[in-house]
Amino acid sequence: MKPCRFPLKPNEMIQKKIFLLIIVITTVSVLVHHGNLVSWTMDAFYFGCSSFPSHPVPDQKPKHTNLAFLKTHKTASSTMQNLFFRFAERHNLTVALPIQSCSHQFCYPNSFNTHFVHPHTIPPNIIASHMRFNIKELRRLMPNDTIYITILREPSFMFESAFNYYFNYCHSFRRVPNRSLEAFLADPWHYYQPDEKDSMIARNNLAFDFGKDKDHPATDVKFIQDFLAEVEQTFSLVMIADYFDESLVVLRHLLSWDLDDILYLKLNMRKEDSKQKLTPALVSKIRAWNALDTYLYDYFNASLWHQITALGPGCVAKEVRELHQAQERLMRSCFNGQVQLRSSMQIKDKNLRPWQPRGTVDIMGYDLPGNISHGLSSHAQELCLKLVIPEIRYSRLLLHSQSMRYYHRHQLRTTQQTSTLKKVRSLHPEVKHVQLPPDATAPTAQKGSTPKKMHDETQS
Repeated sequence: MKPCRFPLKPNEMIQKKIFLLIIVITTVSVLVHHGNLVSWTMDAFYFGCSSFPSHPVPDQKPKHTNLAFLKTHKTASSTMQNLFFRFAERHNLTVALPIQSCSHQFCYPNSFNTHFVHPHTIPPNIIASHMRFNIKELRRLMPNDTIYITILREPSFMFESAFNYYFNYCHSFRRVPNRSLEAFLADPWHYYQPDEKDSMIARNNLAFDFGKDKDHPATDVKFIQDFLAEVEQTFSLVMIADYFDESLVVLRHLLSWDLDDILYLKLNMRKEDSKQKLTPALVSKIRAWNALDTYLYDYFNASLWHQITALGPGCVAKEVRELHQAQERLMRSCFNGQVQLRSSMQIKDKNLRPWQPRGTVDIMGYDLPGNISHGLSSHAQELCLKLVIPEIRYSRLLLHSQSMRYYHRHQLRTTQQTSTLKKVRSLHPEVKHVQLPPDATAPTAQKGSTPKKMHDETQS
């Protein structure tokens, strides 16, 4: 005997449909960007999302201000560095910067050492310049509550970018006839010399930046597992350049920042016609040649999407849309409604020209309009300038401003000590020699020999 089935009432049918719709939406949200099947900005996703603060709110957690950013190569890391520099200036924080003999990088490709840090930038809140990662040395330098962040990019696109960008600076690439990526990948060991200067650009550059052996066999499963576990344990967030805005939203939640803190303009971009289209066969060869980087990227790409799922994919999508709207308002303000994106040599203000590598690659930058001062406050004008300034120029300006702050503190300390000494002598004339203790907070030069400069500043 079949069981009786009572017909659903209208309200029950509606509830069932809504329940099924929620299941479908949730499932699609997990698949978003992995299958590139649908747009994920449906309004249905936005239920229950908290508002995206453009400014701090009273009950919000304090912003986290101590962070270390491992700036990797050809991964949109210059855009992130600019964001961190602006955040530091806006909140009167100290950024660790390299000594002059290291140029604008921490003597890369040497393993990071505290001796590479300019004494006027110690103790720091933020570090964000190129380095080869060394967690022991960084922990000596940075505060105990430092949050570690980095960024990765899909290995095939990253390698194509590096091949063309660094072609005239990397010996392994320069041997390749006709600047042919296909020729290099057809027989990479014919051109690649592991021990040559800058060989890290030509293979597993991400693994090298993390401090690992770029040529370690990818068949060593334990090495791969330990590598991934170490990165996961050290870094609270591994951003993915291919999902840059989604990564920024996760970053904002991690650090309790607001909308203004994550505004950006893309920096150090190549002109579109400088980019080579990759066939599926080339993609496979690149990922195989850079197998360590491929394992790293695939693992942390999945990890990012776990974090997005935890925040709520719909809520993240809502914040991404609000970020885009804020960027559009900012660009209208800074560029009078029309962004002036140009090749480096076409930019009128030489201070705004990004470094241009030798060869056929065009690096794009921004020209600010001549009448930018009209209708904008000095603060807004400075924001527009700092958004588009290239990293080498910004690093120099930041070092100058922090050195001035250091000298001011040092002069103030000396004045206070002199005043105290005079007061002691006036109260106790019998005391002729008084030695005041040094200021423990004043940064001092690091001991040790000055390292040899490994990279020209053009190796950005």
